Amino acid sequence: MRLQRSIILSAVLLVVAGCAMQGQDTTVQGQAQGDHKGHAADARPVLYDSLGSYSYRITTTSPDAQRWFDQGLRLMYGFNHHEAQRAFKEAARLDPRCAMCYWGIVMTEGGNYNHPTDAERETRALAAVKQAEALAAGARPVERAMIQAVGKRHSADPQAKREALDRAYADAMREAARQFPDDLEASTFFADSMMNLRPWNLWTPEGAAQPGTEEIVQTLERVIARNPNHPGALHLYIHAVEASTQPARAEAAADRLRPLMPGAGHMVHMPSHIYWRVGRYTDAVNSNAAAVQADRAYFKTSQPSMIYRGLYYPHNIDFIWHSASMQGRNAETNRAAREFAENAPAEMIKAMPDMETAPAAPIVALARFGRWDEVLAYPAPPREWSYTSGVWRYARGIAFNAKGQAADAARELRELETIRESVPAERTVAFFFRAKNMLQLAANLLAGEIAAKSGDISTADRLLRAAVAEQDAHWFTEPPPWYFPVRQSLGAVLLQAGRAADAEVVYREDLRRNPENGWSLFGLAQSLKAQGKTAEATQVEARFQKAWAQADVRLTASRF
Repeated sequence: MRLQRSIILSAVLLVVAGCAMQGQDTTVQGQAQGDHKGHAADARPVLYDSLGSYSYRITTTSPDAQRWFDQGLRLMYGFNHHEAQRAFKEAARLDPRCAMCYWGIVMTEGGNYNHPTDAERETRALAAVKQAEALAAGARPVERAMIQAVGKRHSADPQAKREALDRAYADAMREAARQFPDDLEASTFFADSMMNLRPWNLWTPEGAAQPGTEEIVQTLERVIARNPNHPGALHLYIHAVEASTQPARAEAAADRLRPLMPGAGHMVHMPSHIYWRVGRYTDAVNSNAAAVQADRAYFKTSQPSMIYRGLYYPHNIDFIWHSASMQGRNAETNRAAREFAENAPAEMIKAMPDMETAPAAPIVALARFGRWDEVLAYPAPPREWSYTSGVWRYARGIAFNAKGQAADAARELRELETIRESVPAERTVAFFFRAKNMLQLAANLLAGEIAAKSGDISTADRLLRAAVAEQDAHWFTEPPPWYFPVRQSLGAVLLQAGRAADAEVVYREDLRRNPENGWSLFGLAQSLKAQGKTAEATQVEARFQKAWAQADVRLTASRF
């Protein structure tokens, strides 16, 4: 997992750099910068007034250095490490004796939850470590402990093992947090150090805590109990529990984080990771729309890093179309899906095929809402885009099947299977998912719908359950890699076949996984009515009406 993340994010840097070299405008206002590179070419960094008021008092003789340090800390908590480093460097310029200013530089060069370090950043981190250590004698004891701890994470020995260094850092931060229990930053960065030992792998697919996860959660809960508006702890807490079976435990944290740093797009976005899990899709859309606006305002004043512009910003848009889809918002879903695709130019797809989920988004967004003629009119993607081509064939097959053109649907299924067979086994999309497996899900789904249309419910049931099993095996990410919960197709087929009790089971399971989504509420209400469970059906119907309040389509089944 760690190596794959490193390769992926290195590819982002190369791709966006390549786009810039070819004259592609890769930001809203201009070019993205290399990750933490080229700072000398930057204009003086901007002291923002939209990042909240959180402050951590450090040892410095300069009030201005303190202000810049606080900005760096807030931005680092908001995962904008490039801009955070610019602030820490400005703080160090204003107070060259400030040990914690150099600590901040080290922290922005080291690996984080989304971006492991590399050799070049390690060299820069080591230089900053030496400066921080040389100045540490004049710092507070807790500051010295944090500087000593981060020094254990970086080594000039090329044979040093990254896992061992990260573990040594986490152990040292545990001791710092134990020694200074009243220092909330020591505890927060201890939790952060533990999360970086197994990024995006804190819980098993079944929802069991991985080793160290409970310690992370408990540490962050103690910080939040002391300061309910601690931006770093709130952000990390969302990540710490989002993949658990109890994501709602971070719902209050998400609500508090949302207004704390309105100018930090990623912090504005972060509550949606919980809102999605608890069925607050309107709030998920709105927080990401606000994040997009915050990022666009930021791009007008500074050149973002390639990582921020290439991944963090489009992630907001990806979240919008997925969340709007769950509410039945046809127009907004399709608008945002097109915008998501526009943020992955052909040069990026060519260099990094994992991003093919972006050009596939407008195709499946049309299919989600039964816009069959538009699906069939959608131009074929480049043949070398194998995943997008497979998804295009899938969507065309679904469209032909819905229109009663069985032979055409079968032809598209054969084309899809041919593409799937040609995809190398190691090829991934959306960074964590085997493209071959994703296209197998699509093939099973299409074949199941074709079988159902022909009246072969037994075959349809088997194929659609195979698609469900493939989807259930997906590694946790938000938004999910496939565009809708496949149980919504299975439930619709079972209900149409007169198997209302079986459909009820399917819809209840989908609502457990995707709370209060209108599609499955509609299907559940139908299945209850078909069984004569009138009272409960009425209650579910009321929930559906609430979930569907912003929809611009009417349903006759749980999928078009």
